[in-house]
Amino acid sequence: MLEIKRFEVNPLEVNCYVVSDDTGEAVIIDPGMFAQSEWLEVAEYVKEKGLKVKHCLLTHMHFDHAMGCHFVDEQWELKPEGHADDVTLYKRMKEQTVMFFGMSLNTPPQPVVGTCHNEGAKIRFGSHEIEVLHTPGHSKGSVCYYIKNERTLLSGDTLFAGSMGRTDLEGGDNAEMMQSLVRLSELPEDTKVYPGHGPATNIENEKRWIQAVCRR
Repeated sequence: MLEIKRFEVNPLEVNCYVVSDDTGEAVIIDPGMFAQSEWLEVAEYVKEKGLKVKHCLLTHMHFDHAMGCHFVDEQWELKPEGHADDVTLYKRMKEQTVMFFGMSLNTPPQPVVGTCHNEGAKIRFGSHEIEVLHTPGHSKGSVCYYIKNERTLLSGDTLFAGSMGRTDLEGGDNAEMMQSLVRLSELPEDTKVYPGHGPATNIENEKRWIQAVCRR
């Protein structure tokens, strides 16, 4: 059985997740912590639960989802993992912040990207297996993490409750987003969805608007 703990971090209110199971192994998804206090809250949770973190996973590599990777690397020597199509974005994190805010945020140097996962890759922790679904549209390398036997989807900025991620940022593509959303709408309706921003939802709640939008 999974336990999914959500932390809302940084000024853009990104959902950072710690996903663990009964074995005590865990993964961290989208470590967007900017403030030291945000990081300490995550680290304290891991310590209190006695978890062993096995992977640092990025749903995509926009700065707001990745600027806490250095915390994870310093604590557990884990390099961020994601899709190869977003590595260039990751390397340009400071430039991203300048484009978004009009100034560079004072973030420490980030660790290099570790393993890159393509469509269909399997990531294991504890007694669970995460399947990588490549869902471009918000960025070229956007992925969702699907835990099939738990009917659970970590959807990043591809799918939100009642909406979708922007396609007007670097690497965005509206046509690709439509294709990705249709694909997600075909998952079992009882699949729980944990997005990169905002509240959790499920495929049943999102399926109707996705089908309506994608028929236009």
